[in-house]
Amino acid sequence: MVGIVPTAEAQRMAREAQLDLVEVAPNARPPVCKILDYGKWRYQQQKKEQKSRSHSKAGQLKELKLRTVRIGDHDLEIKINHARGFLEEGNKVQFTLMFKGRELAHVDLGYGLFRKIKDQLYTCSKIERDAKMEGKRMTLVLQPDHKPPKKVEDAAPAAKGFARPSLSGQGLNLTPRPAPVTAQG
Repeated sequence: MVGIVPTAEAQRMAREAQLDLVEVAPNARPPVCKILDYGKWRYQQQKKEQKSRSHSKAGQLKELKLRTVRIGDHDLEIKINHARGFLEEGNKVQFTLMFKGRELAHVDLGYGLFRKIKDQLYTCSKIERDAKMEGKRMTLVLQPDHKPPKKVEDAAPAAKGFARPSLSGQGLNLTPRPAPVTAQG
């Protein structure tokens, strides 16, 4: 922090230090300059930029291929678990279902399969692009849902002095609770 110095004086000071005079804030009045090694500064900025780019791997599109609509339940569960892991990492997931031969006559089976997938992953994802036929393949793209999962709470709190309603076979059970016993002494 030198203060306000004429431009010629600042250039002389930079030459004496064998460094560069760099204008940091040209719109300020008076303009703000620094004396520093400009090449070294640029190198450090590039390193920071490369580091930030290498850490931003999240947000990629991961593809999971289903080779047939006749996939087994366990195999489908494995694919869904892989997708859940990708979504929790912050990646998008694209499911691709391949149709072969006469399977093309049963596109409704593919939509049913994707409905199962959406039902399984609705807590951690939202639909970016719904199931769509493209030639002999059907695709579905899910993106991570960054909202915390909603907690299931009672729709209405139980009335004071009454037990919580139970959905037994006869309807609601609204019996009064016994008064709490307190010891006085």
